[in-house]
Amino acid sequence: MKGITDEPQYSVSLLEGGTALCDVIDNHIYEQTLTEKNAFFVADLGVIIRQHVRWRTHMAQIRPYYAVRCNSSPAVIEVLAALGTGFICTNKFELELVQSHGIPSEDIIYSGVCKQVSQIKHAAKNGIDLLVCDNEAELRKISRCHPNAKLLLQVSTEASNHDNEMTMAFGCSLKDCRHLLERAKELGVQVVGVRSHISSSCEDDQVYVHAISDARCVFDMGEEIGFNMKILDIGGGFSGSETQLELINNAVMSMVDLYFPPSTGVSIIAEPGSFFVSSAFTLAVNVISKEVVARDRQDKAHDDPSPNDEPEFQYYMNEGVYGSFASKLCETLIPVPSVHKNTSLDAPVFSSSLWGPSGDDLDQVVEHCLLPELNIGDWLMFTKAGAYSMGQPLCSATDSPPPPVYYVISSRDWFDMQDTGGTHEATLKNFSLVPYFLNSCQTEAALSVPA
Repeated sequence: MKGITDEPQYSVSLLEGGTALCDVIDNHIYEQTLTEKNAFFVADLGVIIRQHVRWRTHMAQIRPYYAVRCNSSPAVIEVLAALGTGFICTNKFELELVQSHGIPSEDIIYSGVCKQVSQIKHAAKNGIDLLVCDNEAELRKISRCHPNAKLLLQVSTEASNHDNEMTMAFGCSLKDCRHLLERAKELGVQVVGVRSHISSSCEDDQVYVHAISDARCVFDMGEEIGFNMKILDIGGGFSGSETQLELINNAVMSMVDLYFPPSTGVSIIAEPGSFFVSSAFTLAVNVISKEVVARDRQDKAHDDPSPNDEPEFQYYMNEGVYGSFASKLCETLIPVPSVHKNTSLDAPVFSSSLWGPSGDDLDQVVEHCLLPELNIGDWLMFTKAGAYSMGQPLCSATDSPPPPVYYVISSRDWFDMQDTGGTHEATLKNFSLVPYFLNSCQTEAALSVPA
């Protein structure tokens, strides 16, 4: 057992014996019920480790680069760094966060679509050379501020937007690539590869097929102009489902073998974000108010009315879309929560909607669901809450700070991570493992991190 030399920044509860994640959640709800009833997250870092194993099993030839904007929790960064992932950063804060964990500059990609000149200079000063570019104006900024940059040309994937008219296309079109490649050559900026923009949670594996085919065309253009093209970034779109991962792998690897065989020396990378963190986080929120809305006052009836055409309940929670449910503003579907109280199996359920605390018409978290009748002070549990839910609130609807995060890991998952060989002195330096005891507000004895 090796001690920690630096002062830990956060503690991680080590679950041993029969202690489960639900026990931890129950304990924190009990503590919060006695105090201010603030919302909170519980993050199981073991889930991230298991997702990494799943990725390594199904996508062994593709190195993951974690999209930091998805969840910038320091503990998440630290675990993924220990597991050997690369990182995709969109701004200076993310660049500094990742570098503070000892990540080598060559394992960081600066991907902001429109980068500030000061941030490009920051990347240059810190040796972060891999940058994403998709237009001539950005290319000129980079040539002035970071002449040693190595660019990934971001190419739009038309197939990814085919069925969604509201989806914004990012990246240059295939027909514009040659112009950008020629301008980069004139400006003396290196182009080393292609990055495909694929929207989040892509369900069509053929999008990746088109993206790889288009990338081969861009590689051919670049090599013809004189660039040494050596990185293919197939982008994101990974939901976390093992079935989806298998489908994408089957589609992608056949195309990679065809267009980018090992003999080409091209490195294949991808950008999983939600894949790693979504199911690792559970959000507990408290019901702070309720209203009964007569169904005949609704503008239109729901497709799935509650039994006996009962009135609808509107519940207001202490977190909303201007806080931990910010992803709802991007049309992300928030799953129906579970109720944290004992109810009989035959208890009646009622048509319900869930709202944040602001009173704003946009602050609707769940439009319609069936729930037993709730009371003020009851708790709701949102699983798969780890993606795009962390950070400062978008507005000050309440006086409460952002929900705290309580990190846990089982002893089995912890030792499984040791077996990866990724835990070295440069990582996990901020971890302080403490044994978790049920019904205890705080533990005093800390375990040092095993070597």
